[in-house]
Amino acid sequence: MLANYLIGLREGLEAALVVSILVAYLVKTDRRELLPRIWLGVGIAVAVALGFGFALFYGPRGLTFEAQEAIGGTLSIVAVGLVTWMIFWMARAARSLSGELRGQIDAAAEGSWWGLVLVAVLAVGREGLETALFLWSATEAVSRDSNATWQPLVGAGLGIATAVVLGYLLYRGAISINLSRFFTWTGAFLILVAAGVLSYGVHDLQEAGILPGLHRLAWDVSDTIDPTTWYATLLKGIFNFSPQTTVLEATVWFLYVVPVMTLFLLSARRRTVAPTKTPTSVS
Repeated sequence: MLANYLIGLREGLEAALVVSILVAYLVKTDRRELLPRIWLGVGIAVAVALGFGFALFYGPRGLTFEAQEAIGGTLSIVAVGLVTWMIFWMARAARSLSGELRGQIDAAAEGSWWGLVLVAVLAVGREGLETALFLWSATEAVSRDSNATWQPLVGAGLGIATAVVLGYLLYRGAISINLSRFFTWTGAFLILVAAGVLSYGVHDLQEAGILPGLHRLAWDVSDTIDPTTWYATLLKGIFNFSPQTTVLEATVWFLYVVPVMTLFLLSARRRTVAPTKTPTSVS
């Protein structure tokens, strides 16, 4: 649940920051009459994300086991790719996000009426689709082993709710957050979560017969770590850790974590050393 809470919090805070910046800029430039276009775009983005999530959860149910595993494994790998891109992009763009969005607002406001709607749809919808895909991958991994589909969804819902509250408080100026530091710490944690999703996606493709080595185990600690215990469930829910891990799963996990984490920490270090000011509130 913790990993899904963090996913919901991070993605939700990105969307909340975007909406807060859009609304605050229109209010401060005395263009309140354009606010309904922003809210319309947000509503469309949320509806599309929910529809996408619904299709993911219920679409493959009537397929064969092999087809479900193939689709699940492929989408898990796609989700990892999107989340990895999001982690690096948001850590880099946290300082300049406000200025970029204000420029988009000015350009859209001078065009047709649907320009601002499209800005909001694209800005918020991206986070919504990424969240739906990544949560689906994480939920599939947990629910197949523990039949507890509700836990990841509750965790993500709580994270999104927290993000909405934080976004409102930032908009009102009640709190300030070092966004660069926040996205650096959460990004490093999500890299570990993404590695687990990637490993489980590979396992799905092995069960579908697309990748070999399903019965070649790197380790089997099921005698030591009982999958039914609370700590095994915790490890599974956060990192997708499996007591029985194939050689290919373990290899892919390390090949992802080592270079991605190294590049991410090096880029974070360069941003920390750079003499630039970090925005801490929406203005």
